[in-house]
Formats: sequence, structure tokens, C-alpha cells
Amino acid sequence: MDKILRSISYIFHPLLMPILGVIFYFSKSPRFIPYDIMRAKLVSLLILTILLPILLFFLLKTLGRVKSINLETTSERILPLTLNCIVIILVLKRILTPNQITELYFFFVGILISTMSCLILAVAKFKASIHMIAVSGVFMFFVALSIHFSININGTLALMIIIMGAIATSRLHMKAHTYKELIIGFFIGLLPQLILVRYWL
Repeated sequence: MDKILRSISYIFHPLLMPILGVIFYFSKSPRFIPYDIMRAKLVSLLILTILLPILLFFLLKTLGRVKSINLETTSERILPLTLNCIVIILVLKRILTPNQITELYFFFVGILISTMSCLILAVAKFKASIHMIAVSGVFMFFVALSIHFSININGTLALMIIIMGAIATSRLHMKAHTYKELIIGFFIGLLPQLILVRYWL
């Protein structure tokens, strides 16, 4: 059980959540989007939101700015979160502009707001759960898409709730976070997506 709970934190790592939201959008959107455009967007996002952060992490670890991928202290979080904000801004400027795919643009605006909120809390010496921020943001985006496109994804939403519970249990089991840090992380991820719904729903 210990190995299962620990593996959950890695299987549902925060870096994977944005690309998961984009894949889900492309799979459920009733709009015609050329395959070449979808592939280009996905490859670009894969490079910027997964590969680049991993490379930056190893660079920071080499320089001694971080000790582990878990970013256990608030001081370790400041620089990675700052770099992640810059990456998301780059995504919004170059890959997901508002006049192309509006839903995904505001999805990433929400991610940016959540990341900046987490950064501000890290500066204030509070360690909100990045895992919960990521998964709750994607969950709210899925809910909004189901309403926007009038599609029944109750099974997916139920699965997402189970995943959120599993992640929270995993983080508590690993003593990575307290209940308070998990709950605040949940709302930091969910609320920006909920607030931004008014601009595209």
C-alpha cells in the first residue's frame, strides 16, 4: 500500500495536468480543428510544459537551488514557480492566443493565476499543495467544458474526484502536506478556473 500511495504522486504529477486538459479538450470539442493544428499545439505544449520544466529542474538541482523534485521547502519553490509562470506566459503569447482557441487560452490563464498565487504563498512561507492545485484546476475545466459543449462526462468527473481523493491521501501519507495545505491548494486551483468561466462559457 505504501508503494501504491507513493506512486500516485508521481503518476498524477502536476506537470502532466495541463497537457491532460488540452488532450481532453481536443477529444471532446465538437468544433472542427485540423489534425495538423492539434498536433502542433500538443507537441509545442509538451515541450514547453513538460520537457522544459524538467530540464530547468535538473539545472536548478545542479546549481544547488533545489534538493528534490518534491520542493519540500517554501524557499525551494520560489524560483521554480517563477520560471513556470514565465513558461505559461510564453504559452499564452505564442501557442494559445485568445483569438484561436478561447477555451484553452483561459484554461492557461487560470493556470497562470493559480501558479502566481502559489508563488505568493511560497514567498509568505506557506506551502500550498501544487498537486491539488493542478488536479482541481483540471477538474473545474472539465466541468465547464461539459456545460459549454452540453456533453455528458459524468464518468470522467467521477473518476477525477476519485483521483483527487487519491492524490490527497498520497500527499498526507507521504507527510508532504497538512490538511490545510491540501484544502487551500484545492481552492487555489479551482477558483481561477471557475471565475474565468464567465469569459468563455
